[in-house]
Amino acid sequence: MKVAIQGELGSFSHTAARQLAPRMTVLPCAVSRDAFAALKSGRAQAAAIPIENSLAGSVAEHFDLMLAHDFWIEAELRLRIEHNLIAARGVKFAEVKRVLSHPVALDQCRKFFQEHRQVRSEAFYDTAGSVKHVVENNLRDTAAIAARKAAQQYGATILRSGLEDNKRNFTRFFLIRKSRRIAPGANKTSIAFAVKNISGALFKALSVFALRDISLSKIESRPVPGRPWEYVFYADLLCGREMRAEKALNHLAEISEFVKVLGIYKAAK
Repeated sequence: MKVAIQGELGSFSHTAARQLAPRMTVLPCAVSRDAFAALKSGRAQAAAIPIENSLAGSVAEHFDLMLAHDFWIEAELRLRIEHNLIAARGVKFAEVKRVLSHPVALDQCRKFFQEHRQVRSEAFYDTAGSVKHVVENNLRDTAAIAARKAAQQYGATILRSGLEDNKRNFTRFFLIRKSRRIAPGANKTSIAFAVKNISGALFKALSVFALRDISLSKIESRPVPGRPWEYVFYADLLCGREMRAEKALNHLAEISEFVKVLGIYKAAK
C-alpha cells in the first residue's frame, strides 16, 4: 500500500503521510498533479496533501485538484511546521547568498528575509527537494529552507532554526482516497458549491446552515477556469453524517448550481 505525496523524503508531506497512514510506504512525486495522477492510476492507494497553512493560507492548487477529481477526504492532520536554514556540510551562514524552498515555505519566513537583505529567496518545487539539490550539487553559496528531517535525510547542516514568522505555524493535511470511507466519530464535512450570480444568492446558500445551527469553520472562493468572474465556494462544516447536515445539503442543492461533498472525517485536534 502506497501514499503519494508532493515532495521528497524528509518533507513535511512525508511526515504527514507517516502520521496519517503509518503502515503504508510513501511514493514521492515531483509536483502535486503527479500525486493526484498516481492515486487516479492506482500506483498509490492514497495521497497526503497540504491544504492550508496558518500563516500563508490555503494551497489553492489542491482545492482545484480536489474539485477536478472524484477523490474523498478520509482524514485530517494538523502538523506543527518548523523551518530550518539548511546547507551542505562545511558551509557557513556568511557564505549564503540565496535560499531555495517551496513558495509556501518562503512565504512563511518573510521576517528572515527582511532581516537578512543580503540573502535572496528563490522558489523551488519542494522543501526537502531543495535540500537534496543543494547537497547533491555541493552548492557553497546556497541554502534551503526545510524540515529538520530533510537535513538528516540528505546529510546536510542546519545553520538556523525557527525561521517561520510565528511559532504557532501549522499546516492542515488531508489523506484522500478513491473509495468513500467515513470513520467512526467523524465530525467535520468539507464541501464545494457554486451559486447563481444573482443578488442574495450566497446569503441564501449560507442560511441553510444557520437555520440548522451548523457552524462553518472555513469558507473561501476560487475562480472557475474558463468562466471569468464566476466562483466556486469551499466550506468546512463542523458536523459529520447527521440528519441536519443531510437536510442542509439537500436544501443547498435546490438553490445552487452544484454541490459536491469532498469528505466527512474526524477534525484534527
